[in-house]
Amino acid sequence: MLLILRKKMNTLSLLEKFPEQFTPREIQKQIINDIEEKLKSGYKKIILCAPTGVGKSLVGATVSSYFDSSFTVTASKHLQNQYIKDIPFLKPVKGKQNFPCLKLMSSEKVDNTRRAMRWGLTCEKGQCQERISKNGKEVIEVCKFKPTIKQVEENTPDSNSCHYYLQKYEALVSKHSLWNYHAFFQIMKFNKKLFEDYLDRKVSIFDEAHKIEDQIIQFVGFDIFSGQVDECNLSSDRYDFTDLDSMIQLTDDIAYSYAKKIKDIKESPIFENDPDYELITRLERRYDKAAQAKIDIMSDKDNFIVNDPVRDFNGNFRTISVKPIDVSKFANTFFETDYQIFMSATIDKQSFCENMGLKKEDVVFVDAPKSPFPIEHRKIDLLNIRRLSYGSTEEDEIEVIKTIDRILDEHSNERGLILTSSIPRCQKILRYLSPKNTRRIRICHSSNKDGKTQDEIISEHENDPTGVLLSSSLWEGVDLKDDLSRFQIIAKVPYPNYKEKRTKAKMDKFPLWYTSQTLTKLLQGFGRSIRSEEDWARTYVLDTAANNVFFKGQQMIPKAYHDVLGMENL
Repeated sequence: MLLILRKKMNTLSLLEKFPEQFTPREIQKQIINDIEEKLKSGYKKIILCAPTGVGKSLVGATVSSYFDSSFTVTASKHLQNQYIKDIPFLKPVKGKQNFPCLKLMSSEKVDNTRRAMRWGLTCEKGQCQERISKNGKEVIEVCKFKPTIKQVEENTPDSNSCHYYLQKYEALVSKHSLWNYHAFFQIMKFNKKLFEDYLDRKVSIFDEAHKIEDQIIQFVGFDIFSGQVDECNLSSDRYDFTDLDSMIQLTDDIAYSYAKKIKDIKESPIFENDPDYELITRLERRYDKAAQAKIDIMSDKDNFIVNDPVRDFNGNFRTISVKPIDVSKFANTFFETDYQIFMSATIDKQSFCENMGLKKEDVVFVDAPKSPFPIEHRKIDLLNIRRLSYGSTEEDEIEVIKTIDRILDEHSNERGLILTSSIPRCQKILRYLSPKNTRRIRICHSSNKDGKTQDEIISEHENDPTGVLLSSSLWEGVDLKDDLSRFQIIAKVPYPNYKEKRTKAKMDKFPLWYTSQTLTKLLQGFGRSIRSEEDWARTYVLDTAANNVFFKGQQMIPKAYHDVLGMENL
């Protein structure tokens, strides 16, 4: 089979597989030719570094089509929607929150799917299987609306089948499918045997690949909340929240408590007369999670770190996390196709290979030579106002905020974006801005005090002709194209939290990681307001620490940023 594939690769042009509804631009042709050359040289793992606007999704679709079967994986809903719009041969898998639950609609007597979604009757809240009592026995009943994958494969599902499972199974039985990282990693880690007949693909395209480590870490390690400790009738005072062995003991105690609760409930006369299977299912799920957490940690204790606990204003324990330092040993679970393409606007080969446990000699790097956007549309002003760090003075902070005020005055009739490193810094900026500019500001985080979502706040911003978003979380995953942002201010370099124990342990083990993470986030921030060749925005960097990041990470900076950073001769 490999011989046939190699023969095919020597006779077919990769460019011929470019999506026919589009015309490839010169920079796309160059990238595709580079990829084809690497494939023919025998490389099976390729890192593509190409800036926003190049059209990486069309390059990825070209590779997918070339290999006849593929997975495409991305991190953001926005990018997934763009793939769906541009590349119809990719069958998408979206999360349960995007579909109405037919079972809930039936029980609530709602016959309109739009109304069901508006009322929050989504598949995320529905139960796909329930424990019920039948003829005096406890059995699991599967939702009557859930089709089987065989029905979808044979095109014989019921007309009233669940919309969520229909699209998921259609993606699994198709040659080419589109996933978000969480759904893809979930199936590859926990449901591989269940769907093994449908997971044999030639190539995986990982878009936004710089986020892979953060995605993997969601499936390894664990978080313990005060509610769990209370539910298990345990006292947090008995445990040392700085000690891994003590946290393993806490996890073991939680698992034991849930196991005992399940046993006691099942043996009670109340349960026999009126069984609450929903309660049992919830407790069993919590038991499984705690028990698995102990197994994961005990497999390699030296690889796990206990972060400092989060406490409330009175010093009471709220939550604690135990996370792996090195995720590389878990990465291979997700990289099992014959070929893998890792794409990002900001990615460094050496650091990425180190974190993912990939042999550098097995991986080839394709770096787009330049940005497709004119340099005058994406100018970056390194203003070097003050260095902001944990040791910054109040004078340093105020001087940076005064500069923000002056820039806002210069762009008084335009929308913009201010990025900084933390919520407290956002609050401080808002506190010291002039009243006229304060009125222009909308604080926008992934979660907000007033309950508004990030998307809702950005929608409000769209209707404010001089609005300015202030955030510590919009460094990536947001598209402020055209007049939505004509200027952006980088107030503080986004270093990873040095006070977090995992960050410190990761730095000690992987010296490149800290600089790579900072540089990646900073460069991602540069791209929030310039999204096409006709788009333009001015970027102002106020923190002098940016110079240090660029100096330490100069070998990691993609070629597409060399011109705006004055690095053409490197």
